[in-house]
Amino acid sequence: MIVGATGAQRRRAGEAWRLGVCQGDRRKTWSATQVGGVAVMDHWMFWTASETNISWCVACAPATPTLAISPFRLPSGGDGGDGPFVAEETLKSETATDADAKPSITTAERHLSIQTKLEGLEMLVDLSGAGRKSCPLCPEEKFKACYSHKLRRHLQNLHWKVYAEFEGYRMCICHLPCRNVKPSLSGDHASGRHVAHYHCVVCSVTIARKTDMISHLKRHVNKGETEASYSGTSDVLFEEPSPSGQAYEIMKELGTNVQLLPNHTTPQKSDTYFNRKMKTNRQLVFCSLAVLAEERNPVECLDAFGATGIMGLQWAKHLLNAVRVTITDISETCVKMIKENCKLNNIRVDGGMRVPRGSDGASGEVEGVPIATVEVAKMDANVIMHLRPFDYIHLDPFGTAVNYLDAAFRNVRNLGIISVTSTDTGSLYAKSPNVTLRHYGCHIVRTEYYRELAARMVVATVARAAARCNKGIEVLLAVALEHFVLVVVRVLRGPVQADESAKKLRKLMHCQWCEERVFLKLGNMVDDTLPCNCHGSLPGKTAVQLGPLWSGPLFNTGFLRRMLSAAVKHSMDDIQPLVKTLIYESECTTLKSLVHGPSALTNQVECGVVIKTLNTGEESGAADQSGKRKIADESGNFVKKLKSDAALDHPPFYYSIHRHSIRGMNMPKLNKFLQYLTEAGFRVSRTHFDPTGVRTDATLLQFKSVLTKYSVPTCTNASATQTSVSVEKTV
Repeated sequence: MIVGATGAQRRRAGEAWRLGVCQGDRRKTWSATQVGGVAVMDHWMFWTASETNISWCVACAPATPTLAISPFRLPSGGDGGDGPFVAEETLKSETATDADAKPSITTAERHLSIQTKLEGLEMLVDLSGAGRKSCPLCPEEKFKACYSHKLRRHLQNLHWKVYAEFEGYRMCICHLPCRNVKPSLSGDHASGRHVAHYHCVVCSVTIARKTDMISHLKRHVNKGETEASYSGTSDVLFEEPSPSGQAYEIMKELGTNVQLLPNHTTPQKSDTYFNRKMKTNRQLVFCSLAVLAEERNPVECLDAFGATGIMGLQWAKHLLNAVRVTITDISETCVKMIKENCKLNNIRVDGGMRVPRGSDGASGEVEGVPIATVEVAKMDANVIMHLRPFDYIHLDPFGTAVNYLDAAFRNVRNLGIISVTSTDTGSLYAKSPNVTLRHYGCHIVRTEYYRELAARMVVATVARAAARCNKGIEVLLAVALEHFVLVVVRVLRGPVQADESAKKLRKLMHCQWCEERVFLKLGNMVDDTLPCNCHGSLPGKTAVQLGPLWSGPLFNTGFLRRMLSAAVKHSMDDIQPLVKTLIYESECTTLKSLVHGPSALTNQVECGVVIKTLNTGEESGAADQSGKRKIADESGNFVKKLKSDAALDHPPFYYSIHRHSIRGMNMPKLNKFLQYLTEAGFRVSRTHFDPTGVRTDATLLQFKSVLTKYSVPTCTNASATQTSVSVEKTV
């Protein structure tokens, strides 16, 4: 240890030492005496950052028999300076010859402020004796010495009640100068004040704010570090170093553990970017892959932007042999982190070493035996998609994914699935129209239905990329939430399918006054297109042309029902309400019930492929009552009916009930209003795009007429009459 040396000398020595004052001695000065050629400092202690903070020295420790503290002996030597100095060579030789000279403190010797009972806090001071006594957790300038009854109230009302709890231990508030002195406004440390703080029961770190201490303890829990795992050892455990040399924390999601760097939330500062708010996106993508795994086995799937690799690891860990997962990333740091996460989850890396026996695997799995195999490659996403074919491709770059669509459609297999996640909400939600035009080739403005507008714009861009490769698409799912837009499409090979998809790209006429909208038909003129009369009653131009956008449906009901079954099977409770809302929205109804059972399975045709989907109770009951097999003509008519049910597709866009409310009128409740629209003969449902939105095939004029019919004035005639009578009486 180097005493009195500069900061650079301490850093070269490889240890960071701190100096603290003993609470048993209130003096502001210190002295060093020579004992056997070794300098011993009176009432002062040195300890490293990896050891528990102690507030009492050897001279005062007998007054507190609950503590067991070994003396701190400082090597003498040096010339010059205010305190004793030891050269680096002396430190190295002493460390090599006497390893026991370094002070060690076990976690059993916790800080005074960490107690399990109030009696333990009161035992720090002899409250039964006479005379004035000082608080063991407050300096004398903050709380002066007082009699026992007043000190007992002080310990109970301040230190015992202001605490952070963890596994039965109370980390009481501490006012001792364990932390650095907070400087005053003039920058003078001497005139500053000490900051109240808490001592962590796990790693003995001092944290000032209670909320920060709670977050700090949660990180210990996520890493599996508890108080019990530290007791009985003399070494304080740190966060293990990651491949990049930084400390990491372990996060668990859907039974999968991943390592996260401290700056994982900032993509500009970390290669291994991880966003906790995208959990819904990851679960939706997982369910879509689980549905595809039921159709074909095995499924070759690609996570083109691995980062931490959590999405690909979830696929491999839960779907096992049904999928062959490939995770790629262009960053060397990410590739190393993904391989470390594979070992953390007991997953074998293809082409690498197997997981050694005795490693920590997933819970409930056989130790030492890999539960799945994942291929990890350091390669650009465009390159690997050009080189190899896949059944399922997921694109989730930071920002827009338009630069990777051509490569994705170039080599994807027929009837495969491509999922695209776009997080450039600034351009998608019409905050940067110039960026929108540059990336997506669309002209949009801010509307009440801007989220569905963004989803249709992304689908249109995907359809154009597929058409360039002579492929068409069928939209299975389109979700637009606060942080992302997710689009899942099925790929249909052939120029005919490409032409059919291209025909669904149309312009949208939007009234900027009443926000009525309608898709332009192919070859239709712009004049007299909108059903509203704003153009004739208001001066100037009121309509604007947006797009081109996708005019077809955004959901596939059968696919969504199978996604719901996958969510129930894998215990994804967070997204089940969202998937149910999507099913209602795809059917544009609020009356059908969801059935989860083998009796509800029926055959449905998707893209010419017969698949098993969930059905409603009415349809399954009708099939049971007949008791006969359908002949070929009837089944063929059923397929033709499905193909000719274009009118049964959900209506495009929605209306916000708050946007079109009447001033001075109380609107009905949203569920009641949906019932009124249904009674009026319109198809109606709620939408996930907007919690106050209503998807219906009614025009805006019809929507407003029903809303006006069932709205109640804020001040009724009866109340107005009573008010006038009371006014007359007062006069």
